[in-house]
Amino acid sequence: MGVDRLRQDRILEEALASGADPLHLAHVFSLGARTSLRYTNAVALSAAEHESLP
Repeated sequence: MGVDRLRQDRILEEALASGADPLHLAHVFSLGARTSLRYTNAVALSAAEHESLP
């Protein structure tokens, strides 16, 4: 697993732990607005998919 993949995984873990707060992610990981929103949207979509499972 490459360094980029590890960073992505860490950002996703933090998004889950912080309640998908884009400002928090942007601050902690020095992300731009679009990038932090992309991560929070991914977490929100994943949560919605899990809620719809029987």
